[in-house]
Amino acid sequence: MAQSKYHRVLLKLSGESFCKAGQFGIDGSALGSIAERIAEICKLGPQVAIVVGAGNFLRGESFSETSHIPRNTADYMGMLATIINACALQETLEKLGQETRVLSAIEVPAMCEGFIRRRALRHLERGRVAILAGGTGNPFFTTDTCAALRASELEADLLIKATKVRGVYSDDPETNPDAQLFDKLTFDQVLQKNLRIMDHSAISLCRDSNIPIIVLNIFEKGNITKALCGEHVGTKIVMK
Repeated sequence: MAQSKYHRVLLKLSGESFCKAGQFGIDGSALGSIAERIAEICKLGPQVAIVVGAGNFLRGESFSETSHIPRNTADYMGMLATIINACALQETLEKLGQETRVLSAIEVPAMCEGFIRRRALRHLERGRVAILAGGTGNPFFTTDTCAALRASELEADLLIKATKVRGVYSDDPETNPDAQLFDKLTFDQVLQKNLRIMDHSAISLCRDSNIPIIVLNIFEKGNITKALCGEHVGTKIVMK
């Protein structure tokens, strides 16, 4: 069996990957498919940490703009939604035989552990998947920034951003059929070109921590395995 070339990876999952396209909430078959892919990559040998989004329930900023809910409260609601996703993924992974722990930046002791860096590292070293929920624990920060923060804290060798597109494009490929797919970019190029695949704060943090990012389509089976084994897939963002 192929082996991962990375020792410790952080996988950023969007909330939309937990439901069918254009729908809401959690779809059992979509969740099962994601869990199966995660269980597969664990067999390659890397320590796996996961940050989950909440776009299948709500996005704090956009929800605040379309309601009477202040941004602070809306963002905390989004953090709670990431815990729902994390617990659903944990249960599904453990049904597949993959031991998993959920650690949250906001305290929900009836459902998950609080995030403590040393505790997260211990789980990873014991072969458990560590699902990092609750965002950063602060409003006004996205789960992309949380992923970069946790990857830096846990000294990950790679951050994989799993999306619904093949990688980073020069423009939105859904509205511009001529958008160019980049094979490789530097962190500075992403910032200079104002490419919106991740928040600039997340890109800057990965640059400062020298953690490469691979942006790929999670719905193409085998993509994450290929990335971990060193095969070219999606767009790789590196220092130089």
